[in-house]
Amino acid sequence: MRTLSRRALLRQGTLCFAALGSRELLAADPTAKPLVRVGLLTDLHYGDKEPKINRYYRETLAKLDECVELMNKELPDCVVELGDFIDQAETVEGETAWLDTIESHYAKLKVPRHYILGNHCVATLTKDEFVSHTKMVPDCRSAFQINGVTFLLLDACFRHDGVPYGRKNSDWRDSFIPAEEAQWIRDELTKADGPVVVLTHQRLDASKVHAVRNAPEIRAILEASSKVVAVFQGHSHKNDLQEIASIPYCTLAAMIEGSGDEHNSYAMLEVLPDSSLRLHGYRQQMSREFTKA
Repeated sequence: MRTLSRRALLRQGTLCFAALGSRELLAADPTAKPLVRVGLLTDLHYGDKEPKINRYYRETLAKLDECVELMNKELPDCVVELGDFIDQAETVEGETAWLDTIESHYAKLKVPRHYILGNHCVATLTKDEFVSHTKMVPDCRSAFQINGVTFLLLDACFRHDGVPYGRKNSDWRDSFIPAEEAQWIRDELTKADGPVVVLTHQRLDASKVHAVRNAPEIRAILEASSKVVAVFQGHSHKNDLQEIASIPYCTLAAMIEGSGDEHNSYAMLEVLPDSSLRLHGYRQQMSREFTKA
């Protein structure tokens, strides 16, 4: 499969054209019917506790309900939560209770739901405990294909020595993808016979403090495949976009940030037949388009 030269278009309210660097951008065909539609949300940080640093933990339930209501009307192929589903509690029992509560709201989706581990998800809990209280796959990473489009959901919740996060044993700034998972990524990319979308919590682009420590190695694997059309990530809570070696790395805004309905954030991703992408943002999430030049 040939490497696609890609460009990014940012849209807020009405459609407008911008530039990444000095290059002209092209819009995706607005009449094209998508092959796949996937709901995306990240950094919910639910917890039954008082607000702190612009994080209104209890309000996440209402924000998630709004997102689920829209997804149940739109009925995408699936919805993916990109990590930090819950915030950290002091005890296992407390964090489990928060997880059970937020899961009961997420489970109201009428379409398949997926999860990516964030550092807060396994700060007090272990990975096995998180899995046992959700519909997350046991390996905490997964690959699936819909209409020829492959989605890779990564787990970067490991320390640089390969030890998995859990039970307050880690520092959120020490995120790593171990060799065994890196090989799994290579294998899944080899098997993919169409475009690939990568989804992760910790960032894989050039952000320093929020990035996976071995991000350059992982990016090299993605680039070598010539199949990855975009990476969507969370963790740093703000809308961001970088293009590295013709792959856009799109960071989504956090659902937790700010009080009130207007400070919600979630998105609908559409993959088009020519491998162009449309990201329809809601509330604080920016809408973007990624198209062939």
